[in-house]
Amino acid sequence: MKYVKPLRLLGDALKTTKVSVPGRFLGLDVGDKYVGVSISDPSNMIASPLSVLLRKKTNIDLMATDFQNLVKAFSVSGLVVGYPFGKLNNVEDVVTVNLFIEELRKTEKLRDLKYTYWDERLSSKTVELMLKPLKLHPVQEKTMLDKFAAVVILQEYLDYANRYVNNEPAE
Repeated sequence: MKYVKPLRLLGDALKTTKVSVPGRFLGLDVGDKYVGVSISDPSNMIASPLSVLLRKKTNIDLMATDFQNLVKAFSVSGLVVGYPFGKLNNVEDVVTVNLFIEELRKTEKLRDLKYTYWDERLSSKTVELMLKPLKLHPVQEKTMLDKFAAVVILQEYLDYANRYVNNEPAE
């Protein structure tokens, strides 16, 4: 896995000459116990919920294989990983995301995949406020929260990148 700056991720996908359509993106909301996963549509305009993966220290190899399968099945060209930027971030959250990415990199199963970080502040809070009136079962609410937080992260990235990638040089 290779880190690239946010606008470069979409810019590189658009420049790909191997395929006629740029690859899609997976959005990740990384937590201590779960990783919410979202996916962009083929035109990289709309994010949709995909799944929630159970995260344990002992299953990183299995998770890497799951990501490998998603990359192949959906022609994924990059990951947009939610990252707690800003003054009010929790150090534990920063460590959680960094550790997860490092563990994924060490498996070497996603060697050619590019990733970038995108500000995740308030993504979970936004989804919590939308789900509250539904009065879901706590387990169902947690699953929905993780999936849709990943959607918020990826959608915010797509909106930003699509607005600027054609107007400014890639970072």
